[in-house]
Amino acid sequence: MACEARSAEVRTDFLGSAHVFAAAIRRAFEQEILRESADESLSFSHLKLLFFGSATGEHTVGDAADFLGVSDAAASKTVEKLVRRRLLTRAERAEDRRSSCFRLTDESRALLRSFEEARHRKAAEVLGRFDPGELQRAAELLDRLAASIVQHGSRPDEVCLQCGISYRENCRFGELSRRECFYRRHKSDKLEPLVSPGGRF
Repeated sequence: MACEARSAEVRTDFLGSAHVFAAAIRRAFEQEILRESADESLSFSHLKLLFFGSATGEHTVGDAADFLGVSDAAASKTVEKLVRRRLLTRAERAEDRRSSCFRLTDESRALLRSFEEARHRKAAEVLGRFDPGELQRAAELLDRLAASIVQHGSRPDEVCLQCGISYRENCRFGELSRRECFYRRHKSDKLEPLVSPGGRF
């Protein structure tokens, strides 16, 4: 009984640490990088949509809605904001607004490159003191834990952690859960990775 109580305590403590870690990544790491590489009017939803565009080439507002997990109207509003900022171009289809196509611009690709360069600098500053092998083991553990958490959810096949967008080329979560990546499954016939000398963009 005492052993089970201790195990429950450890699991709860782990979840608390994981929550704090995730918040630190978002608030003290990524937000600082976003401020450095773009103005404060650009949100993480905007950034994710740009990374989505860089990974999939031409796509529709409906695709963006599926990927971001929002309504078509919300996705369309986000696209319009980025079009006004000249970070996306959009071509409406008269017969179906959901199928409106949009693509990245040179400005958005430059912004994504700037974000990645700032992230590399920050990562070297923050994580450079840790042994690469230790970081690799921690990354593998986090991936396994994420896969386990999602697989025990009510609709695991419909969950996309967007892990191949801003950090990775391949979906490690998809590999661990032995399934095709959610957004790539919907875009498999249109994938057009954009490549530049400095990376994927």
